[in-house]
Amino acid sequence: MNDRFSLFTINDVICGMIFLGTRLYMDVTSEEEKNKRSTALVLLNTRYIDGFKSLNEMCQNQEAKSLWGNQFAFLHISLPQLHQCDESLKPIKFVQEIHSIIKRKRNSAAVYLTGMLLEFIRKYIGVEAAAQYVHNTLRNSSMAVTNMIGPVEKMTLSNQPVKGLYFMVVNSPKAPQSLVVTVMSYMDQLRVTIGTEIGLIDPMKFRTCTEKAFSMIFDAAVKSK
Repeated sequence: MNDRFSLFTINDVICGMIFLGTRLYMDVTSEEEKNKRSTALVLLNTRYIDGFKSLNEMCQNQEAKSLWGNQFAFLHISLPQLHQCDESLKPIKFVQEIHSIIKRKRNSAAVYLTGMLLEFIRKYIGVEAAAQYVHNTLRNSSMAVTNMIGPVEKMTLSNQPVKGLYFMVVNSPKAPQSLVVTVMSYMDQLRVTIGTEIGLIDPMKFRTCTEKAFSMIFDAAVKSK
């Protein structure tokens, strides 16, 4: 495969697919909206876990107890415009642009400062204030993307095997995200779940645009071998 693709992670390609699909949807639904400045809120887990720990170990080990609870930060990712890419290499350049933006912002001080700010608010002002800060950030965004690493071995519930897993953020109070995308892996399989605002986004059309984006990226990767 082309060296440009060999440097990408699965997350880079999935993010490229989601954001390219979003741009394609904006393109087919409105001429005015297709290259409108758009920003997605990406949620990052900032907990450092150096290995799997048992429940008993996490309860007894004081150091391990620090792993409990939500520890996350935000990244605001600007969606590249479609006209910035050459027609023949549009998918490749789009994924490259997303990869560059996420890498630059993920390695910036903003991620750590956001985590420190949330911890400071929680510790000195209270958990309600920290929750309100998170709530305001979500409320002021129209698109959110997050992912989760799931089990690598098959799970069972009441002795019934679990064939697949997905998760979705629902019923967020007064948080008007028009589009929520979650990504979860389970037994080396990846599942992307999309939640859309009723009456604003056509879910079937958005799904078609996302599948088209995946096909464009896949075909470009095959051709670049």
